[in-house]
Amino acid sequence: MTNINIPVSVLNLAPIRQGQGTKEAIDAMVDLAQATENMGYTRYWIAEHHNTPTLVSSATPILIKHTLEHTNKIRVGSGGIMLPNHSPLVVAEQFGTMATIYPGRLDLGLGRAPGTDQLTASALRRSKSDTVYTFPEDVLSLLTYFGPEENQSYVKAYPGVGTNIPIYILGSSTDSAYLAAKLGLPYVFASHFAPRFMEEAVSIYREKFQPSEYLDAPYMVICLNVIAAESDEEAEFESTTMQQFFLNVVRGSQTPLSPPVLNMDALWSMQEKAVAQSMSSVTLLGSKDSIRKQLTNFQEKYHVDEIMAVSYVFNPDKQKRSYQILKEVVDGK
Repeated sequence: MTNINIPVSVLNLAPIRQGQGTKEAIDAMVDLAQATENMGYTRYWIAEHHNTPTLVSSATPILIKHTLEHTNKIRVGSGGIMLPNHSPLVVAEQFGTMATIYPGRLDLGLGRAPGTDQLTASALRRSKSDTVYTFPEDVLSLLTYFGPEENQSYVKAYPGVGTNIPIYILGSSTDSAYLAAKLGLPYVFASHFAPRFMEEAVSIYREKFQPSEYLDAPYMVICLNVIAAESDEEAEFESTTMQQFFLNVVRGSQTPLSPPVLNMDALWSMQEKAVAQSMSSVTLLGSKDSIRKQLTNFQEKYHVDEIMAVSYVFNPDKQKRSYQILKEVVDGK
């Protein structure tokens, strides 16, 4: 029988809900971290987005520190730090400092995209050259900064040396699969918004994986959407919040996370619907029984090592319930 008793984790983009401000969104982020920690989730990752008025996840290390401060044992990390926007040394110093304060609780997920539009990316950049292309070297720099004293060069991250903060490579295409495999690092694929290359990326990563001092075997995490509720009908209704979120992305509009609606077809065109649904096609949706069947089918096909769930549910209590149902499914309850 396929094992669905695997670690489950949380990704939070820290969206602002309709009727809320930025402070409430940050408070909700912490509240969800505390709730999922109590449920037994493995890790809680916070995204990085810029110039997006509906998300508060721009200063990711500050949000990670804030979350660590208000939780006790759950691992907290970045999903991810968009490395083209940052100097590896600064990232190493920030994460090294957090790892010193909260030992054994920090993860560093690294992405090669800017997490924003080109104009904002240019305003963020540490240099005028295109730092997307230095991503492999920047990852190696970070591995060195967190490594032992004897591997350091003249420039060191204090604190940071010897912290051995786990590094994860994030990807939404096949490029990063090759890099994660070559460096022998865990790989996290963004199926929650870019599922098109998931199958190919998983296969490349596993086939090309080279054991390293960090990992003996591939460790594959899939990030996907989960909308779980007491019944399939309720989950379908709640999922219209997620559909509106993706409609926002398709339109480039800036609407806060919105309450569920009875009829999505009144809101989107057929073309918008097709694009939004293709972006969110990797979603576990429904009652506990439905989620169990879908996750079992998913695992029979992909055999991933960990699921990282995004749950765009408007009502915070129903969002927590969605995470609770997923945890009960993997725990066999």
